[in-house]
Amino acid sequence: MSNERTHRVAVIGGDGIGPEVTGAALDVVRAAGVTLATTSYELGAARYLKDGFVLDDATLEELRGYDAIMLGAVGPAIGDTRIPGGVLERGLLLRLRFGLDLYINYRPFRGVAGSIAQGCEFAIVRENTEGPYAGEGGILRRGTPHEVATQGSVNTRFGVERCVRYAFGRTASLESPRLTLVHKTNVLTFAGDLWSRVVSEVGAEFPDVAVDYNHVDAACIYLVESPQRYGVIVTDNLFGDILSDLAGAVTGGIGFAASANLNPARTGASLFEPVHGAAHDIVGTGKANPLAAVSSAVLMLEHLEEVAAARRIARAVADFDGDVAVLGTDGVAKNLIGRL
Repeated sequence: MSNERTHRVAVIGGDGIGPEVTGAALDVVRAAGVTLATTSYELGAARYLKDGFVLDDATLEELRGYDAIMLGAVGPAIGDTRIPGGVLERGLLLRLRFGLDLYINYRPFRGVAGSIAQGCEFAIVRENTEGPYAGEGGILRRGTPHEVATQGSVNTRFGVERCVRYAFGRTASLESPRLTLVHKTNVLTFAGDLWSRVVSEVGAEFPDVAVDYNHVDAACIYLVESPQRYGVIVTDNLFGDILSDLAGAVTGGIGFAASANLNPARTGASLFEPVHGAAHDIVGTGKANPLAAVSSAVLMLEHLEEVAAARRIARAVADFDGDVAVLGTDGVAKNLIGRL
């Protein structure tokens, strides 16, 4: 059981099924004996449509002070065009990553029964605050035949090295430690050279870790054909975004995929979220799959050093063999709680 510490957790249920799966995950965490003091924040598409609010400075500073943040899902229903593209992504999700310095996106994967990657376990460590997502660029002569759009990719030695060091630390704990850098060094020669040199230099400090390299296009093939070749993949922001969704697909679907947006230095609250969408079409039906949210809560508990509870919940998820469609959201949560 927990040592009775109380953890302050901000809960952003968000939109669609977000509040449902987040609520189920919190039920499982509490059943595992972890004491949480939660505060809910109404942020996401619904809040924006109601009053034009995304995330202001005061709320960001409030969130910084929590021990962790749980996020359900954000986004409007498919076909709803009332929110311009990028408003929620940059105004909420990326602002949280940049503002709280959540420089690591960590996504572990375990192939479920019947998936392409059945029995495989690997992880992707993605640099989370640089690359093309940093927003360097602009548009000249908009709307004319001579329009020019530029989008730069920002890669700093500081940002790359702290990501690579985290990845090596994760890899070193594996039974068969293998780290694979994924990039496109034959074309992106400047950024690729920086990433390659940093991996080589940091890797010298971890002689027991086998180091490999894949071009990103090759990695897309290998993830489908031979996912067992990977232990930990380390990569930049854009490639990591794409590869982690592919990894979710080959391991059973993004309905099972968890993620942690981490500030290992703990100068801001880390954020934990399933990577699926808001699925507005099944809101209120009780059919939402909470397993990804529960697995994200496991990552939160590891971050909060509630290791025993995290392991019990992780085992319950790994042993889960029920039919989500039959059990529904609440039924899955009760099934997991019964296994703790």
